[in-house]
Formats: sequence, structure tokens, C-alpha cells
Amino acid sequence: MRLLVARCEVLYTGRLTARLPEAVRLLMFKADGSFLVHDDAGGFRPLNWMTPPAVVEEGEDRIVVRKRAGKSEDRLEIRVTELLSDVTHDMGESAALQKDGVERHLQEELAARPNALGQGLQLVRREWPTDIGPVDLMCRDESGEWIAVEVKRTGTIDAVEQLTRYLERIEISGCRGVLAAQTIKPQARTLAESRGIRCVEVDLAVLRGEREPDLTLFAE
Repeated sequence: MRLLVARCEVLYTGRLTARLPEAVRLLMFKADGSFLVHDDAGGFRPLNWMTPPAVVEEGEDRIVVRKRAGKSEDRLEIRVTELLSDVTHDMGESAALQKDGVERHLQEELAARPNALGQGLQLVRREWPTDIGPVDLMCRDESGEWIAVEVKRTGTIDAVEQLTRYLERIEISGCRGVLAAQTIKPQARTLAESRGIRCVEVDLAVLRGEREPDLTLFAE
């Protein structure tokens, strides 16, 4: 990645024309062919950018970034009046962002402890294939009935719709659905229950044994 800090003026032409007046800005050239213009305000969004693949042409005091956009061309022309810094860093191979607590971790823990989803539940297979994508967990209950489990960090209406489509594709008569998530939105719960889908809220820390489950007191 190349990071260039310069006092410059930026002119964009393409679907419209826009100009950034002369100021100190950060120009970012990424290895994937994208280009971004930042300043020290306005949050994380770039002031202007070009998505890959972009062509970069450099002159003595001018940088031109071009990209075809259908029959027209998007063009950024940067006029550099003062170069303050120009460094290039080898970032190595790209590694996807990994977050603790997302669906993959929940799926792993629930696959190891399917009883957390219901007494007597046993895992048959993870990533059960359908023609529109895999079901996270396929299980059977104590009576041998099939249960398709969709695991989400947050249970939303979209998650209910996704599980509904899977249930329509699973060629097993009487297969029921379970939506498992750390939190389930009230609207999603209402929709799921109207479709016969059971909702289960699970706590990743409890599944991992990192803390005890909350106790529920029942009054007579």
C-alpha cells in the first residue's frame, strides 16, 4: 500500500464534475487497484475514491486516476503543489477480519452441545446442503424428528426468511426449524412463531463454560 500526503487539488469528472480545493490530504493507493482521498476530518469516509481496477498515471506534479464506467470514463486529476510524505508498505497477504461471538463460533459451540437447543437433541451434520445454500446444523430430537437450525449472532426477520426458504428446500417430511441467536428481535420472534419456527437465545460465554447461566426463580 502506498500512502502519499500532499497539498493538492482534486478534480473529478465523469457522471458529474466536482472539485476539492487545495489542501493537505492523504492519497491512498491500494494493491487491489483502488484509490482513496482522505483529509483529517469528516470521519472514516473518503472525500473521493475510485474502485478497482483503476489506472494510475503520474507526472511531475500531477496524478491522474482513471476507470471505465460503461461508455464513459470516471477520472480523478490530482494537482500536487507540495509533497509532504510518500511511503509504501508491504501489507502481506490479506487476512479476513475475525470477530469473537459471530455465527461461526456459535455454530461450533452448538454443534458440540446441541442439548443447548433442546433436551435430547443430537447433531447429524453441520452445513447440511440445499440448492440455495447450507443449513448450519441438522439435528434429530428424542423421537427421531428432524430439526434444521439456523445460527445467527442476532436473530432478525431476514434470518427467519432465510430459514423458511431452507425448510422449503429440505426434502425431509416434517422437518422443523429452530432459529438460534444471542439475541432475537421481537418482530423476528413473532414471525418465526407464526411459521412454527422455534426461537432459542444462547449465550456464547455460557456455552464455552466461561460463566454460569443466569438463574431463573419461579414463584409458587
